[in-house]
Amino acid sequence: MKKQEIPYKIYLEESELPKAWYNLRADMKNKPAPLLDPATHRKMQAKDLAGVFCDELIRQELDEDTAYFPIPEPILNFYKMYRPAPLVRAYCLEEKLQTPAKIYYKFEGNNTSGSHKLNSAIAQAYYAKEQGLKGVTTETGAGQWGTALSMACAYFGLDCKVYMVKVSYEQKPFRREVMRTYGASVTPSPSMETEVGRKILAEHPGTGGSLGCAISEAVEKASNTEGYRYVLGSVLNQVMLHQSIIGLETKAAMDKYGVKPDVIIGCAGGGSNLGGLIAPFMGEKVRGEADYRFIAVEPSSCPSFTRGKYVYDYCDTGMICPLAKMYTLGSNFIPAPSHSGGLRYHGMNSTLSQLYDDGLMEAVSVKQTEVFAAAEQFARVEGILPAPESSHAIKVAIDEALKCKETGEEKTILFGLTGTGYFDMMSYEKFHDGKMNDYVPTEEELAKGLEKLPQI
Repeated sequence: MKKQEIPYKIYLEESELPKAWYNLRADMKNKPAPLLDPATHRKMQAKDLAGVFCDELIRQELDEDTAYFPIPEPILNFYKMYRPAPLVRAYCLEEKLQTPAKIYYKFEGNNTSGSHKLNSAIAQAYYAKEQGLKGVTTETGAGQWGTALSMACAYFGLDCKVYMVKVSYEQKPFRREVMRTYGASVTPSPSMETEVGRKILAEHPGTGGSLGCAISEAVEKASNTEGYRYVLGSVLNQVMLHQSIIGLETKAAMDKYGVKPDVIIGCAGGGSNLGGLIAPFMGEKVRGEADYRFIAVEPSSCPSFTRGKYVYDYCDTGMICPLAKMYTLGSNFIPAPSHSGGLRYHGMNSTLSQLYDDGLMEAVSVKQTEVFAAAEQFARVEGILPAPESSHAIKVAIDEALKCKETGEEKTILFGLTGTGYFDMMSYEKFHDGKMNDYVPTEEELAKGLEKLPQI
């Protein structure tokens, strides 16, 4: 084993916990395109969003000029239960790969929800409580967001209604039960509970659903229920703002030991964890203060960055949410029932889409069996069973480390380990039994998904 110059785990002191979230958009030269009204195609104003989102979250969503938002004291106090989260030097993985690269990962799975999602869930629940609301509605894919939000709502005494993508509802029953333990009601989506759910089922009989479907149902439920608002676990800029706590902590820990990453890697579904991890580093890049290479990793089964179009599209399958300019496969695209439920979204965060279009970030897609092989390799040497979503980043981090082995370059690689996979054992079982398939959509399937793009 090589000599350790840096500890396996780097923890900041509680007093070093960031006191404000960082809004990357404030430093971007090319701002992300604004949200548009789905009916009129006019720029959405705060009053247009008031019936769906909490007031303070709307302010955060639309603000492109304020670089830092102070974190309210009740949220900071909650963060202290599981933050600061560790930055880990992957010495064992480096040794196993025999690479000259130095590998670090930010581990976000050290809380009951098992993922980074709690960082935004507690913020959104807090603002709902402050507004005097009775409860919130939401969607969830793999179940990590639903679990996190149910915890946050229980903490603040709010009702929580979760629409869980049907295929994940069936694949991950234990995560569903954790939500119910925290008091949430959980409905498989699409369902017969809502008008949009019934419409989707009529158009796609027997579908396993998607995040786009579940979003539509949750928004409809919130809009039609007095005292409720809709909250979202990814995609929106307000979520990326809250998740900047990940990158801020990571950068502070690296700065403490004089470490500068060359390559920063994150899995990409809607964009919350990737955006949160890269935020302060990308801020330095767009300000011209430093340079980094950023890689977004998405599943080949749902390749919005690598095979999608950069256009305005509906954020949901039911076409009732605001239009966002983003890399998209079309709101009509229903992804295959892969085992990375948190990455099964047809589009990508508008800020990340703008950065990608500007050439400030790269993107790659990887196949499911390759991802699980990397997850298994990581688990065997680093002692953490990773979530399937996180394992996309692990796969590419290993690839980059092996490239360093070939070239002899001593690059520093950083990736986000967004959560644990202990509720994903059915997925691991399929991989071990050889029953996991690598689905890649055809050009015809992608074209069909893009058929209903709005004409802007």
